[in-house]
Amino acid sequence: MSSRNSQLGTLALQAPSTKPHVVHVTPSTCLNLSLFKDILKEYRRLDDAIVMRLNRANAMARDQERGQGHDERTENAQSKACLSVWMELTENWKRRTKLVDYCISVVDHNLDEKHTALKEQTEDAALQRKTKAAIYEDEVYRRQVHNELSVETIVRKRVVDAFQSRCRYFAPPKSDEETRKIWESVNTSGQKR
Repeated sequence: MSSRNSQLGTLALQAPSTKPHVVHVTPSTCLNLSLFKDILKEYRRLDDAIVMRLNRANAMARDQERGQGHDERTENAQSKACLSVWMELTENWKRRTKLVDYCISVVDHNLDEKHTALKEQTEDAALQRKTKAAIYEDEVYRRQVHNELSVETIVRKRVVDAFQSRCRYFAPPKSDEETRKIWESVNTSGQKR
């Protein structure tokens, strides 16, 4: 690897990984709350570093401005920096949403199976109590997994607020309908409060 391509210092820590780590989520992953939350925590690192990443992107745009003079290209460089960060954010949000939705379906399916088993256990009272206890435990777990959707909404709103403070004139490209929907949903969710 040439020295021009290697990243050193704070840039190496702040830049996104060029080789994203692929996590294969299985039903057992979803049924392990600490593992599920650890995966979400890793996915939320980008959101946690949004201000630092935007500062870096804007600094790079200013450096381009110094080299090119103040004109349309400068504003274009900053717009490109904002667009790049926005696209990275939305891709990350999609992955997290997919993870949470998948785990919700796994937990719901697991709970449905236990309800079915309880209906079939008409004679053994001890087994019924054990199944009811497992159902209660799974319902608590289900609420925790479902709560991650609320956490996602809060995280996205906080990130969009920070994003808009640095990229005031940014709007997602009209050609990218999916990210525009995300943009609009986050902006309207904050207005309902």
